[in-house]
Amino acid sequence: QVLLVESGGGSVQGGDSLRLSCAASGMTFSRSNIGWFRQAPGKEREFVAAISWGGGRIYYGDSVKGRFTITRDNLKDTAYLQMNSLKPEDTAVYYCAAQLSGGQALRDSWLYDAWGQGTQVTVSS
Repeated sequence: QVLLVESGGGSVQGGDSLRLSCAASGMTFSRSNIGWFRQAPGKEREFVAAISWGGGRIYYGDSVKGRFTITRDNLKDTAYLQMNSLKPEDTAVYYCAAQLSGGQALRDSWLYDAWGQGTQVTVSS
């Protein structure tokens, strides 16, 4: 059974940093692309960042480019999202997702096979 568990969310002030983790099990993590998405109340799910299975391809959404960094540790079956210079508009539930067989299109949420339960990030001004 594939399981993705996010952690590291919380409530912070604008300008602060947070690091989210996504721990995977029940899958071949080292062969899976990983994406981070977020959804704020009343808004559609938004692509945040993605990293290919080997780490050679990394993509960011325009709203987080230059502030967020996605990484992965294939020995620990864990992916990370380092979020710096947080803004109130970053407030959302953050989800990690996995494309279990790799793939080329990492920005499209419908191409992901498994999802975590989400972790809340709240940024106050």
